[in-house]
Amino acid sequence: EKRPFPFRRVMDSSTHAALLANLSGRECLVYKCVADPNFEGWLENNKTIGHTAINLVGRASSEGKYEGPTISEAMNIVEAKEDVHFGCVCIAERHTLEAAQQRGKTYPTEHVNMVRKIKAGAKWFISQAVYDAEPTIRLLKDYATLCKQKCIIPSKVVLTFAPVSRKKTMTFIKWLGVRVPIETEELILSAEKPIEKSIEYLCDVLREILSECAGVGVPLGISCESVSIFKSEIDGVHELFRRLQTIMLDSSGTPWKVQWVEVMPPAGKIGDDGDDEGALVALDPSEKVRTLLLGIMVGTATVSLGVILGGKGKRA
Repeated sequence: EKRPFPFRRVMDSSTHAALLANLSGRECLVYKCVADPNFEGWLENNKTIGHTAINLVGRASSEGKYEGPTISEAMNIVEAKEDVHFGCVCIAERHTLEAAQQRGKTYPTEHVNMVRKIKAGAKWFISQAVYDAEPTIRLLKDYATLCKQKCIIPSKVVLTFAPVSRKKTMTFIKWLGVRVPIETEELILSAEKPIEKSIEYLCDVLREILSECAGVGVPLGISCESVSIFKSEIDGVHELFRRLQTIMLDSSGTPWKVQWVEVMPPAGKIGDDGDDEGALVALDPSEKVRTLLLGIMVGTATVSLGVILGGKGKRA
């Protein structure tokens, strides 16, 4: 099937992550496709830059000649490095009875793949975008059961959510392999405000997953992303994360709070020196960007840490 959006070549993930890390003072999780003939060279350069957390992914398409290590080989390479940790993706769409039948199996095996990757050293898993709760619930329960049978502590699973506001993005989501029920697609795209309906729906999806998987023993986190450069979808990511982190923290069953730290004075004001109250701040443009990004990243990191770790005591 033809790609809905044209492919855009972007800078290397390690280089881009270094910019964010330097501006924010926070470490970044770096995604890396293992289908790279220079994978080991990239890994050495990545370590030199200072990144210690890598999420290993396979290539997006099976077309063309494959170059580079397999996922298993890449895991072994990274595991042999000191002070570098890795995680992998988990795909709930593989964990359906339909998918199992297509592969000639009687039952889906994505949970088996996850345990195999834990044994290889995977410290976490990140799902692709979730639009159907049922496969994710099945995967988390089977993953938890298998870990108990093998006497293995489950690695954290970070659930990914991506809001959609238009038909083209919905088509792209499905092209990426995300399972979107027909009634869900119609519900969102026929709404007066599709982005708001998408956010509401995804909040309900997370509530259902948390309700069905309460007590299974798998530590959970959330991640929100936009898969397009469409403004309403990018803006929707921030609102979606705000709502999902509240749902996630409320599910922990213990009191919580999010503490925001102001890292710059209000726009146009200076605040440290009492003698200069009300004076305008004259910042170099690059310094404005640096300060703004630091504020965003510090605030987001504080919330993300609470979301990802907030329920750990109950689910771990």
